[in-house]
Amino acid sequence: MSGGRRRLGRVWRRRGPLRTRLALSVTAAVALVALGVCGAAFLVVRSALYEQLDLSLTQSARLAAQRNPGAAPGTLAGECRFLAAPACAEVVSADPAKDPGTPGLLPVAPAAREVAAGERAPYYTNITVAGHPARMLTTDYAKGRALQVALRSDTVQDGIAEATGWLVLTAATGVLLAALLGYGVSRTGLAPVARLTATAERIAATRDARHRIELPPPGREDEITRLATSFNTMLGELEQSVTAQRRLVADASHELRTPLTALRTNAELLARADRLTPEQRGRATVALGRQLREVTGLVNDLIELARDEEPQPLVEQVRLDALVEHCVQAARTHWPAVPFHVRVPAEPVVVAGVPARLSRLVGNLLDNAAKFSGSGGLPVEVELAADVPGRGPELTVRDHGPGIAREDLPYVFDRFYRAGAARALPGSGLGLAMARQIARAHAAELTAEAAPGGGALFRLTF
Repeated sequence: MSGGRRRLGRVWRRRGPLRTRLALSVTAAVALVALGVCGAAFLVVRSALYEQLDLSLTQSARLAAQRNPGAAPGTLAGECRFLAAPACAEVVSADPAKDPGTPGLLPVAPAAREVAAGERAPYYTNITVAGHPARMLTTDYAKGRALQVALRSDTVQDGIAEATGWLVLTAATGVLLAALLGYGVSRTGLAPVARLTATAERIAATRDARHRIELPPPGREDEITRLATSFNTMLGELEQSVTAQRRLVADASHELRTPLTALRTNAELLARADRLTPEQRGRATVALGRQLREVTGLVNDLIELARDEEPQPLVEQVRLDALVEHCVQAARTHWPAVPFHVRVPAEPVVVAGVPARLSRLVGNLLDNAAKFSGSGGLPVEVELAADVPGRGPELTVRDHGPGIAREDLPYVFDRFYRAGAARALPGSGLGLAMARQIARAHAAELTAEAAPGGGALFRLTF
C-alpha cells in the first residue's frame, strides 16, 4: 500500500503542472491550518460548556448533601423531565439489597456502587432521563452510600451543535479562501517563470536570441527576478556569441574568397603550362605556393581561434625571458630589415603556460610591430619587466610606425579587423585576435595603446 502511494506521488511530481502543484500545496497547507484551528475551537467550546455544567452539578451535589445529611438510599429531590427544573438527586447504596422497592429516577451503574463503597473516585457521565439528555455526577455521600446528581444538558447539546455548525461553515469558507489564495499565489508567484518559459519557447521557435524577459520595476527584486535577470544576461551572451559566429563566418568567407580565386586562376594557368614560357611558369608556381601557404595559415588560425581554449595537460613552468629572446631571434630572421631592441631582466622570469602557445603570442606581437615598422630602419622595442608593482611580469612591444588611430583602438583585437593604414599590408587580420585569446587563456591581459611620440604600444601583463 505504501509502495503504491510512493509511486502515485512520483507520478504526480513528474506529470503535474508546477502551477497546479503549487496551488494545491498552498490550498492544502492553508486548509489544514483552518481545519486544525476549527477543530481546536470545537474542543475548547465543548470543554467550556461541559465545564460550566459540571460546576453546576458540583454545587447542586454540595447543597443536596447539606440539606439531606445521612439520607437513606432513594430519590432525594427534583425531576429531570423538565428543562428548567432543579437538579434531581438520589442516594445509591453500595449494597444492592438496601435499594428501595421502587426504582429511582436516575440509572444506577456498577461504577456508582464502587463509588459508594469507596473503591472509585467521583465521575461525570452523560445519561438519558425521561427521553431527554442529561449530565450526571456520581460522588461519595456517606459511608456505604453515594450521591447521584443530574441536570438536563439540552442547552449544552444545542450550544455544541450550533458551535459545530458555525465551525464547519468557517472551515468550509477557510478551505475555499485557501483555494483562491493558492490559485492567486501560483498565478502571481509563477508569472515571471511563465514569462521566462514563453521567452525560451519563442527563442526556440524563431531562433532569435534578441528576445528578453520583461523585468519588474527597480525595488521589487526577488529570487525569480534574479533568475530572469540571469536569463536575460545569458541571452545577451548568446546573442553576442551568435553574432560573433556569423561575423566570423562572413569575414572568413570574405578573406578566403580572394586567395581561393587567385589559387584557381594560377591553377588554371599552370594547366596550360605548354603555352607558357619558363619564366611565366616559374612565377605562377611561386605565386601558387605563396597563396597555398596564406590559405593554410588562415585556415590554421581559424581553427585555433575556434578552439578558444588551451590544452591543460601541456601547461608547465616557462622561462619567459628565454622565450622572448628566442622569439626576437626568430623575428630578426623573418624581418631582416627591421632592428629589434630587446631588454630582459638578469634574473629568470617564470610563468605557467604552454610554451608553444606563448611563443605564438609573442611572435604575433613582434610580427605585427615589424609589419608596421616597414623597411625604413625604424626599430621595434621589446622590454620584459620581472615584476610590476601590484601586478606580475609584464612584456611591452613598441613600434615606431603610424600608430593606432583613436577610433581603431577598441577594435584592434577583433577578428579580421584592419585599420585604414593596414589594408595594404599583408596578413589576414587574425594575429592580434589570436594573441589576445592566448593571453586570456593564460590569465594574462593584453592591451593596445598609442605610444608617446608615435607608434603603437602593446602591453602583456601576467
